[in-house]
Amino acid sequence: MIIIPVKEGENIDRALKRFKRKFEKTGTMRALRDGQRYVKPSVKRRQQKMKAIYVQQLRQAEQGN
Repeated sequence: MIIIPVKEGENIDRALKRFKRKFEKTGTMRALRDGQRYVKPSVKRRQQKMKAIYVQQLRQAEQGN
């Protein structure tokens, strides 16, 4: 359970922004979305590998400049 203490005189928008940030960090929504469909382990591995290759290419391009 996420608890956001609201300080006296604090703007409610600011407290809401802190709540949203904390909620995002917990990864609850991502876990729910991931659970909506089944992805085969081989497909997960392939996606992770493709992402790693993409990130590596970005870093190499950044170092080359």
